[in-house]
Amino acid sequence: MTIKIIKKENSNYDKKLLIIGVFHGDEPQGEYFINSYLKKQAKIGKNAVYYIPCLNQCKCRKNKNGVDLNRNFPTKNWVLGEKNDYYGGNSPNSEIETQFLVNLINENKFDAIITIHSPYKVVNFDGPAEKLAKKISEFLGYKTSNDIGYPTPGSFGTYCGIERKIPTLTIEIDENEDIELLNCKFEKIFNYLENDF
Repeated sequence: MTIKIIKKENSNYDKKLLIIGVFHGDEPQGEYFINSYLKKQAKIGKNAVYYIPCLNQCKCRKNKNGVDLNRNFPTKNWVLGEKNDYYGGNSPNSEIETQFLVNLINENKFDAIITIHSPYKVVNFDGPAEKLAKKISEFLGYKTSNDIGYPTPGSFGTYCGIERKIPTLTIEIDENEDIELLNCKFEKIFNYLENDF
């Protein structure tokens, strides 16, 4: 398995960001937005941005081992749960995709992390990310919230935002909105993150 990272950085960057497209394989829109943006925008901005268009290469919520990657992180609240759509694995950090992200985050000091999900139409934030969430919500017209509304043991947001204090956003897109209209909005978001954040 190969997870592709596309780095856009210069040696004198201001901030370092991580953007992840497909955490759940049945939420493919993020990969489309990232690849579309990168095809058009070759110029390197003031910030270093690491793009992962597709973390989970399966076409369903879980990975090839039947694990929800967004419940597999080594958080204080990780639990061994039932083998359903939210199954977090036999142990935290058991999956190659999770290990890849944990290592990447350990090796880099990211100033913010953004993941793209669907379908809740909200900019969810964890850790010290409320200001960034409000800015991103301006591009999308979505509300912001630090509570997705249900427990998320072992989640990426808890691992990065709450426990490691890295500003972390989960952008939940409206899957019923026109994909090209959303793509235009994400082009503006990525441009903002590369050049103005």
